[in-house]
Amino acid sequence: MPATGITVYGCEPDEAALFREMAPRFGVTASMTDAAVSEANTALASGKRCISVSHKAPIGNRELLALSRAGVMYISTRSIGCDHIDVEYAARVGIFVENVAYSPGGVADYTLMLMLMAVRNAKATVRRSDRHDYRLNEVRGKELRDLTIGVVGTGRIGTAVMERLRGFGGRVLAHDRRPGAAADRVSLDELLRLSDIVTLHAPLTTETFHLLDRQRIERMKHGAFVINTGRGSLIDTEALVSGLESGRLGGAAMDVIEGEEGIFYTDCRDERIENKALLRLQEMPNVLITPHTAYYTDRALSETIENSLTNCLEFERRNQHG
Repeated sequence: MPATGITVYGCEPDEAALFREMAPRFGVTASMTDAAVSEANTALASGKRCISVSHKAPIGNRELLALSRAGVMYISTRSIGCDHIDVEYAARVGIFVENVAYSPGGVADYTLMLMLMAVRNAKATVRRSDRHDYRLNEVRGKELRDLTIGVVGTGRIGTAVMERLRGFGGRVLAHDRRPGAAADRVSLDELLRLSDIVTLHAPLTTETFHLLDRQRIERMKHGAFVINTGRGSLIDTEALVSGLESGRLGGAAMDVIEGEEGIFYTDCRDERIENKALLRLQEMPNVLITPHTAYYTDRALSETIENSLTNCLEFERRNQHG
């Protein structure tokens, strides 16, 4: 049986090394480019029904149409979320889009790290220590066992977060729009009212866009912390800034933020950043921002590449007579 050919777009050096290592074992030939999908480079996919894309750049409908005209029928996105692709439009032009599955442990571990850093004022403490100011912080830290943590979204990552939280002894509440059997399952309004920490793990959809809007932030427990390792647009960022500036919220720790595209994954030290909300948040001593890196572990990257290859092979098997 001849090797299956795929084109890999937005391929970083560490991903390329894994594709080169794994693809021959799966009987796949992988053509790689570090460029994101564009109308100008869809010809790189000519003759291939399957491509693999990164989550780091959106793929517009014009690009999807051009890919379809080049013969692409399947996109495997190297991410859990598909919000950077109009999946419905892709289907209309004959392209099926599928995400990958990788261990939720890396994001869950990172979420717990952000929680602990937030409630222990780690940003302010490290900044002071870097200036050789070793006095105690004016604000004492909190222990997770004394807090109520609300987990919004109980998929694989949210569930992994809850499993880790059991070891800390605090109360854990859960909310998900989908039916499920999570312990202490409550409405979103009740979760926001009772939780000292709210951590977001819902997928970004039209229903969850600005899930934490101004009204919901105003209903949160006074002094609560917000953790977001899901997607930036789950939160109305301007409302979050207002809640932090007013003192209603105790702090935030976020690995994702609205408008991160073109900023995160880029060296901006000599560039002007136009995202004023991001700049304001980074000024605050009680806000931690990291550049969408929670997923980035050895295990997750390896599983992502392997799953991308198996996704494409499975599509080819299902459509070998097409």
